[in-house]
Amino acid sequence: MLRAIREQIDTIFREDPAAKSVLEIFLCYPGFHAILMHRVAHRLYRWGVPLLPRVISQISRFLTGIEIHPGATIGRRFFIDHGSGVVIGETTEIGDDVLLYQGVTLGGTGNEKGKRHPTIGNRVVVGTGAKVLGSIRIGDDVKVGAGSVVVHPVPDHSTVVGIPGRVVRVRAEEGALEHGRLPDPEGQAIDDLARRVAELEAVLRKMIADHEVEHHSK
Repeated sequence: MLRAIREQIDTIFREDPAAKSVLEIFLCYPGFHAILMHRVAHRLYRWGVPLLPRVISQISRFLTGIEIHPGATIGRRFFIDHGSGVVIGETTEIGDDVLLYQGVTLGGTGNEKGKRHPTIGNRVVVGTGAKVLGSIRIGDDVKVGAGSVVVHPVPDHSTVVGIPGRVVRVRAEEGALEHGRLPDPEGQAIDDLARRVAELEAVLRKMIADHEVEHHSK
């Protein structure tokens, strides 16, 4: 447990330039509190202890604004930045070195039984307000743009944005997710359509002009 706490603190210092001291992390980081309480609740859940794991998760939710079901499996060096409004469902599986921003939901899509929440690979970044829904796999080194709604599997090394989420880039770049520089597939499609319309208008004008010249020549 002490090693896990040390590793969690090191992760926060690495991911958040605003972190100034260990004391500040202990007192002021709800993501830190939530993941430590989840580690305890998850261990009790795995042991089959009734009710208490859910009670711990609800206390954590009340104190941090982060809801993690005790059944969720979370890897090492997991970091929730700010954290308010994050929801992680019961059958969610999260790999190592994953970063979630505030408002992220890793949830289900209905009343299905069994595995009903997503599996998140290693080194994944999920942007502010994004929703990843259903029993789908998000591959390693994936970046999910802010506000996206992902309902289909995403291959490794991809960037996915939009509603519903679309893969707009494969072999995503290393480093932090830059919310202000995400591709805009809808905007690109509109630009392409506008350019095509302009080309067709130019062709049509030329055809009309040629026709008028031919008509006057007669």
